[in-house]
Amino acid sequence: MAQQAISTVDYTLYPSPRNLHRTVFVHHTFVPHPYALIDLDSFALTGRWSLFAAHRKADGKMGQLVTFELEGDCALFERQFRPD
Repeated sequence: MAQQAISTVDYTLYPSPRNLHRTVFVHHTFVPHPYALIDLDSFALTGRWSLFAAHRKADGKMGQLVTFELEGDCALFERQFRPD
C-alpha cells in the first residue's frame, strides 16, 4: 500500500518502505541525489533514523532527506556518505 506524503515547511517527503520509523527527526541532511542508494544500516548508527524521497520547496530540487534522532549520527553520515 502506498504511504501518504508528509508536508513540512521546507519539504514534501515520501517515506521509504524500508523505514523502521516513519518519524521526521530533528537532525537531518538533504542529499541532492534522488537515485543514490543509501544503505543506512552500513553506517553503524547509534540512534533511530528515517529516509525519505524529498522535494525541497525552496528551489524545487528533488533528492533524499535523511533524518536522525541523534546529532552525532547526522555528523557521521555527512562525513562518510559518498554518492555512488
